[in-house]
Amino acid sequence: MNEFTSAVASLFSVGRTLEFTLDDVPALLTPEDAAAVRALARAARETDGVAPLSEQPLLWLEAADAPVRHVLARASGSTNRGPSLLGYAQLDLGGTSRASAELVVHPYVRRRGIGVAMLSRVQHLAQARGRMLALWAHGDLTAARRLGASRGLSVTRELWRMGRPLPADLVAADLDAGATPAGVTVRDFVPGQDEAAWVQLNARVFASHPEQGRVSLADVSAREREPWFDPRGFALAESDGELVGYCWTKVPPQASRGERTGEIYVLGVDESARGTGLGRWLLRDGLRRLAAVGVTQVELYLDGDNEAAKATYLGSGFSRLAADVQMTSV
Repeated sequence: MNEFTSAVASLFSVGRTLEFTLDDVPALLTPEDAAAVRALARAARETDGVAPLSEQPLLWLEAADAPVRHVLARASGSTNRGPSLLGYAQLDLGGTSRASAELVVHPYVRRRGIGVAMLSRVQHLAQARGRMLALWAHGDLTAARRLGASRGLSVTRELWRMGRPLPADLVAADLDAGATPAGVTVRDFVPGQDEAAWVQLNARVFASHPEQGRVSLADVSAREREPWFDPRGFALAESDGELVGYCWTKVPPQASRGERTGEIYVLGVDESARGTGLGRWLLRDGLRRLAAVGVTQVELYLDGDNEAAKATYLGSGFSRLAADVQMTSV
């Protein structure tokens, strides 16, 4: 039991009356509140086996220009802001028609009305801005579905997590990239030079994607400051001097001992280069880059209804490991 969980447990034993307040924060959180949210997320992950908040909400905790509202559930009457944090929700208002939300309640104080209260609050905030709420449930946990259903939400989208073992000998495993497609050159991403061109291409490739298509220069800069960022794991493909594809890989620093898990973080090909085999080549080049730094297991995420991408990954030995779901009021 970590220090944060011990503090919560000492405040609220089972059966004790629990009173709480909800605070709306329209901008960045204080460092103390941001640290408390991270501790809350860790506590939930230890219990549930899945992270309750994805990467982007965590990066937005202290981002002054983030298009979000924070909702914090605190124990009433507590003067210690850290351990008093019982729940957290973040509402992303950057979309044009939908506002997506992620939330977490400390495992020791669940089924006390905190989740319903936070969900009701973010629904109200979304509706006040003319947006439909889309609630993420990471790991597709039964309790999360039950919470969504209590407010009229049902599953309308799946995000698959796929994976496969990564052998050291890619040639023997028939995963070698082979020759670069004709007319294409590939090089590493150069920080301070390639951000704008990459953001423009990524926006074209994922124009219809509600999250990936909105990645901004500020979002790229935030990731460049993360400890896992390595430009040698970020391949750019060019044709006639124009960027036409990319494969960005990620190896979390905590995956440094024993089995190392890496990720095909995002892969995209411009419409002008589709049908040339560039996507398949970039995937296998990404596997090569991951294998070169000792990764033994590789994962990726994609929408469950993206049949073309699923066919590519299934054909390269990936299988479905789990899924996150998004719930809306249909």
